[in-house]
Amino acid sequence: MNKIFTALFVLVISFSALADKIIASDKGFLYSGRIDFSNKNKPYLTWPGSSVKANINGNKLVLLIEDEKGENYFNVIVNGNTLYPYVLKLNKGFKKYDLSHLITSKTTEFELFKRTEGYEGGTFFHGVEVQNGYSLANPPKRASRKIAFFGDSVTSAMGNEAADNDIDKRASEKNHYLSYAAITARALNAEFHTVSRSGIGFMVSWFDFIMPDYYDQLTGVNNNDSQWDFSQWQPDVVVVNLGQNDSWLIDNEKRLKPEPTEQNIIDAYANFITTLSVKYPNAQFISVLGSMDSSKNNTWPSYVKRAIEKVEQKNNKIKIDMTLFEFNGYKKHPRVQQHVTNADKLTRHIQALMNW
Repeated sequence: MNKIFTALFVLVISFSALADKIIASDKGFLYSGRIDFSNKNKPYLTWPGSSVKANINGNKLVLLIEDEKGENYFNVIVNGNTLYPYVLKLNKGFKKYDLSHLITSKTTEFELFKRTEGYEGGTFFHGVEVQNGYSLANPPKRASRKIAFFGDSVTSAMGNEAADNDIDKRASEKNHYLSYAAITARALNAEFHTVSRSGIGFMVSWFDFIMPDYYDQLTGVNNNDSQWDFSQWQPDVVVVNLGQNDSWLIDNEKRLKPEPTEQNIIDAYANFITTLSVKYPNAQFISVLGSMDSSKNNTWPSYVKRAIEKVEQKNNKIKIDMTLFEFNGYKKHPRVQQHVTNADKLTRHIQALMNW
């Protein structure tokens, strides 16, 4: 009897452990962000804010993920629980991440959201394993409004979850979900794409490429030859928050030789906005500066304002406006509370411009 009971027990356990694999190309997945689908069965996520959503049936959820460097972090948001997401640290290589313990209902909505940036490496999403005999339900609905963000570490949300008096360069404390960009998009019920890189500028960066070299890439892992197809996704609003690194590297580090004139700076910013306007001819542009020390006085805000005036003079069909994230005296990357404050200001600005 004991042997029979043991055999039956093992049989039951074996069947309960069975799972069905749902490949990444399944129509039940909703993807958002600049994602490389050259291999549709393992899409390549690099940019902060890239996400995968799905509704699963059954009581099993295993994520099938392959990470290049083992330095990325993702939020896993279950049934809209944004206050307490499961924070997933990825290991290098292909791994299975069993999150079945998060499931408490027959149908579960989950979102896999990239907290980190391109320089932490790229991530291949292979799909999920669900309970044997189950499949994905219909995918979540895609938002109709669209916002594109171009920026540096402030937009990426470098160190926003770090202690206020500590360093703010740890990947584990970078959470793009709580960036002003993502918060603004959620407040406006808009899908968003973020193209940002900590340390980047429109004239000079802490490395050997600038945003005009980087903005048109399909993937965000360093400077590469990949090309994003702008016709795939046309935003209603384009937010550009650049100048923090330029101001520091030009004014303090004296990195550019010869040192650029005011007109050089104005022309460089205007040229980048004009370049973007060709890619997004129908969008409302909003130039933002701050909330680090580039906005502590009127010098760099004045450059941006004069650049905008130049853009408008050359082409009055370009719709462009400006707002400022004020410097509050805090000398590190903005923490979550500052992102919330900045998002509130930007949200109200967009609502007024777009009548949303």
